[in-house]
Amino acid sequence: MKTYTNTGSKDTRSGFGAGLTELGKTNENVVALCADLIGSLKMDEFKANHPERFFQVGIAEANMIGLAAGLTVGGKIPFTGTFANFSTGRVYDQIRQSVAYSDKNVKICASHAGLTLGEDGATHQILEDIGLMKMLPGMTVINPCDYNQTKAATIAIAKHQGPVYLRFGRPKVANFTPENQTFEIGKAIQLTEGTDVTIVATGHLVWEALEASKALHEQGISAEVINIHTIKPLDEKAIIDSVSKTGCIVTAEEHNYLGGLGESVARTLATHKPTPQEFIATNDTFGESGTPAQLMEKYGLNSDAIVKACQTVIKRK
Repeated sequence: MKTYTNTGSKDTRSGFGAGLTELGKTNENVVALCADLIGSLKMDEFKANHPERFFQVGIAEANMIGLAAGLTVGGKIPFTGTFANFSTGRVYDQIRQSVAYSDKNVKICASHAGLTLGEDGATHQILEDIGLMKMLPGMTVINPCDYNQTKAATIAIAKHQGPVYLRFGRPKVANFTPENQTFEIGKAIQLTEGTDVTIVATGHLVWEALEASKALHEQGISAEVINIHTIKPLDEKAIIDSVSKTGCIVTAEEHNYLGGLGESVARTLATHKPTPQEFIATNDTFGESGTPAQLMEKYGLNSDAIVKACQTVIKRK
């Protein structure tokens, strides 16, 4: 069984900051806009190196999206930065009309997604943002799993023509994918091979899926783990090929089961290859205040929950 090593836990928002810093050096058309959260989004270095290409708009997220859309007209590649809650729900009308409908080349970069911003509580936690963004025609939705992959994804989306939603988080999580990797939008990554169950995960739940696969291996269960970093466009072939071997699937995400990765996978399977599926996701609920670890435990978003879901879905084959 192939295993992966955590080379040192890092926050994925710092991966975004590192990628943006590199883009600042290599692509003069990249500009950055922030809604009064420069430190939280790790945009400090880009601002220091390229003050003429950085725009601090203050707590005016709708204005930020409008400015970003306008900057694309002159050939710029704007990266907007604020919390996921404010990057999507607060400015959905502006994104829909000025970015998605108009097919503007705006990169909407969102930190503090999901439950794991922790103690800030339910009003700042967002568990419906993937659904909001994937429903917009032409919007690419990316949710990388660790620091290295977030850095690579940030660099890759600058070359992609069209609107992108890039989602990442606040806490330090396992960093286990290769440094200086090539990020291919829309291409799933098979991390382990298996014959009994497929685990499809996104974001930092990918590490939890790998931990679950080790526990399952000790029980004599062979799990195939797939990293779905791009939720839209979804790599349907990778999913169908895997379940053709295993006969069942578990999806894992830090998001509401309504509208998230699991729902996209379920549609794929219903259309092409009906397969038993279990969902690791929040169950149509808001979050609450607590440490990230406490919240992941309470809402069933960890390796233990994935193991139980795998045991359940295997019985349904």
